[in-house]
Amino acid sequence: MSRLHPQRKDRLDTLAIVILLTCCLVWGMQQVLIKFTLTQMPPAFQAWLRLAGATLLLVLWCRWRGIALWVRDGSERAGLLAGLLFAAEFSCIYIGMQYTSSSRLTVFLYTSPFWVALLVPLWIRDERLRGPQWAGLLLAFGAVAFALREGLLHTQGPTLVGDLLGLAAGLFWGLTTVVIRSCGLTRIGPEKLLLYQVGVSAALLPFLSLALGERWQLGYSVQAWASVALQASVGGFLSFLAWMWLLGRYPATRVSSFSFFTPLFTLMGGALWLGEAVTPGVLAAIAAVALGMALMNRRPA
Repeated sequence: MSRLHPQRKDRLDTLAIVILLTCCLVWGMQQVLIKFTLTQMPPAFQAWLRLAGATLLLVLWCRWRGIALWVRDGSERAGLLAGLLFAAEFSCIYIGMQYTSSSRLTVFLYTSPFWVALLVPLWIRDERLRGPQWAGLLLAFGAVAFALREGLLHTQGPTLVGDLLGLAAGLFWGLTTVVIRSCGLTRIGPEKLLLYQVGVSAALLPFLSLALGERWQLGYSVQAWASVALQASVGGFLSFLAWMWLLGRYPATRVSSFSFFTPLFTLMGGALWLGEAVTPGVLAAIAAVALGMALMNRRPA
């Protein structure tokens, strides 16, 4: 089977589930890192450093592996569109994190699977959800909302701006997945697919940073630079490369539905790093998410 035309599967296997859970764990911790680093480094500048670093690592990786990135293959228009949507998503995440808590923004961000579930089947009939799958998706989202109910109702200081930016980020993420699946971008390698997204974002975000009047400097703490390095290498390169690989081989709606685990990992990260209590309600929510994922991936009768 050609590398550019991988064999697609109709359900998630053990390998896919392990990779997805690892990605969700990484992204859950990323939100905490972003929030921490915002106390020193402005948002668009921080996002640019992360994505520029990820782009550099990706190019070096491809040169080492002998993977061609610059061959014209007809994917340019769709790839640039995916990159623009990706840049919009990350701009909303980093800027929105200034106005609200990481857990609150994350729950709005992870409305993305609903957009995927609603829009992808319009172009790809094989990915239409059946009744049990819709039930699983709704159960998982309800569990996340339940786990974060205290933050949604009682967090001090968040504004409508942060909420709307979180929702917009979720929409842009969903639209990126729709473009990837419906415009044939899954036929190209995951490395080039990732390059479209991080590369276009790295090219655009400096202009956003300057437009916002952010000051650029190098005198940040070791902890801030370490945070950006982790965001670029693990959060911006390795995990996204794995995500692109999964989208090319497994149903997009089922892959995206696993992202509901990320807000729960964000909560657990806050508990471990910030001393926040993990209540029985959170544990029940984790169990409900697991049940929802099981329903999403049931074999048809």
